[in-house]
Amino acid sequence: MSRAFVNEDQAAAQADQPVERRVSEQPNYVTANGLRQLQARVAELNALRSELQAQGERADKQRLAETERDLRYFSARVQSAQVVPAATSRSKVQIGSRVRFVDAQDQEQVVQLVGEDEADAGRRLINWGSPLGRALLGAGPGDEVVWRRPVGDQVIEILEIEGEN
Repeated sequence: MSRAFVNEDQAAAQADQPVERRVSEQPNYVTANGLRQLQARVAELNALRSELQAQGERADKQRLAETERDLRYFSARVQSAQVVPAATSRSKVQIGSRVRFVDAQDQEQVVQLVGEDEADAGRRLINWGSPLGRALLGAGPGDEVVWRRPVGDQVIEILEIEGEN
């Protein structure tokens, strides 16, 4: 057998080490729901790792390496989580607040400020540390704030604030 084939076989058996997930430098403020989501993700990843390890040599080495990487990331996020009190104020935007605002084109939007790992723009869950989150944080109904966006700053007006549901 050619030496090249032996090396290829060995290379195929080894998993490429996945790139580590970058941990944000901003404080890891989370809602109580966000912490539950992080803890559930760690539990899922632990179960998946156990399942893959039980397969022994038949296990997908790449998937195992990626699972272990994600487990390191989410475990660190649980450890650094700082749960914020439930947002109850209707006079000041807090992490957890649901905010209705209007932009310069009179388009109304409703978003909720959440922790970084809980953010999902498609579900209107906005990271408190994002440009929009920072613009809204601490503002009150009737306040106009500047949303600093890469495509240009926009003034928005806070219409209403609701606490967490």
